Amino acid sequence: MPPDPAKRSRDLGILALAFLGPIWGYGWVATKVALGYSDALTFAALRVPFSAACLFLVMIVLRRSLRPPPLGWTAVIALFQTTLFIALVITALHDAGAGKVSVLTYTMPFWLLLLARAFLGERLRGLQWAAVALALAGLVLVVRPWALGSATAGVLALLGGVSWAVAALLVKLMQRRHTVDVLSLTTWQMALGSVPLIIAAVLTYSGGPEWTFSFWWGLIYTIVVANSLAWFLWLYALHTLPAGVAGLGTLAIPVVGVVAAWIQLGEVPTVVEGAGMALIIGALAVLAGYGIVTARRDPDRAADGQSPDVRPVTD
Repeated sequence: MPPDPAKRSRDLGILALAFLGPIWGYGWVATKVALGYSDALTFAALRVPFSAACLFLVMIVLRRSLRPPPLGWTAVIALFQTTLFIALVITALHDAGAGKVSVLTYTMPFWLLLLARAFLGERLRGLQWAAVALALAGLVLVVRPWALGSATAGVLALLGGVSWAVAALLVKLMQRRHTVDVLSLTTWQMALGSVPLIIAAVLTYSGGPEWTFSFWWGLIYTIVVANSLAWFLWLYALHTLPAGVAGLGTLAIPVVGVVAAWIQLGEVPTVVEGAGMALIIGALAVLAGYGIVTARRDPDRAADGQSPDVRPVTD
């Protein structure tokens, strides 16, 4: 019997998510190290355009067409996935710990589930709502809105997660209307999204960066691995898997981020922050487990590209 192309694509999408865990998880530490020698927007303006250049080079080597995907869709995706996401998250990371920022940013799956319900006709069920409530309780403990002076970075990281979820939703909506090459979309949205970042960096430039070995290492890791490779893997997973499943597949990333920041940077969360992080990661685990169980019970829906852990809205 010949291999099932749809099953092979789903398997490769799951494999892409598996690689994302350590790549993006450690990327928070690499970025935090580099930000010790540069302001946030200057680092973003160096990181993103060179990442796009790497991907353009890959397209040329692979002899892919350099023609951009539908520009309207690509530009809006670029605004949310590259410009806003990078600016918000790197600014937050400049002022707060890598572990805390990574956990808050990876609340993205919760926002994506809610957006998928509203715009993709996917309905949440009992355990999913419970997990969302658990995550919101964790958010309150991590962000600590009662301590306004320390809440700014947390809010920025949280908004970064929302921006990422909006971008993922736009990708799924785009796929309903157009057939898009994943590598081309990754490259062009990164290139377009870098333009506002460069302008903002020029307007706010105050000197630097310090070109130390640590800065070079952090910059190269984020350009080649955490940006170029990882964003391609993410968009490939999003292309081959339902939106909710792809979002939940990022569960391991904040865990790696927290552990790596603890080991390398000595970032020990406070009791309150640690409790909040545990609630968020636990909620992600509930959602991921629920998705796996329901996928086994209803494999036909998963094969059709619909998230097995949600149901279409019919009322």
